[in-house]
Amino acid sequence: MPGLIHIYTGDGKGKTTAAIGLAVRTAGSGGKVLFSQFLKDGSSSEIKLLNKIDNINCISYKHKIKFIKDMSSEEFDSALKHNACYFDKIREEAVKNNYSLFIMDEFIEAYNFGLIDKAKAMEFLETKPSWLEVVLTGRNAPAKICNIADYISEIKKIKHPFDIGVYARKGIEY
Repeated sequence: MPGLIHIYTGDGKGKTTAAIGLAVRTAGSGGKVLFSQFLKDGSSSEIKLLNKIDNINCISYKHKIKFIKDMSSEEFDSALKHNACYFDKIREEAVKNNYSLFIMDEFIEAYNFGLIDKAKAMEFLETKPSWLEVVLTGRNAPAKICNIADYISEIKKIKHPFDIGVYARKGIEY
């Protein structure tokens, strides 16, 4: 079975949730899943549950991080350094340990803001092992990545409580 590339993008809620659903489906069918997150520290509720499922390995960024728009230049430089090492670590893990599904949650945000080397990222996506299924999530998927994807799902916001000041709620948004 060939490994394809999926993108969950858009400004709506549910990109990570869709990726988690695919992780559970793959693990349930006996596949091995590497679930990784950029720009998130691994403390969200779904990670606690995913860590309990056989065949799913979660690797998170492990550094508290602000929204990119709220970072100082020093915080951005630190995030740049850590994300570059993190990307190298997770892609090596995915290939070396023969995962069947490799999810990179918020990869697109990290890519768009230059927190990972764009040339390295594209090289990986274009030359990934043929058996490796890859999922990328994040807003504003660039055309360059969309052109090599096999699936693209856009999750569009129609209405969101954040717009009226209701912030992320545990168990619902994280």
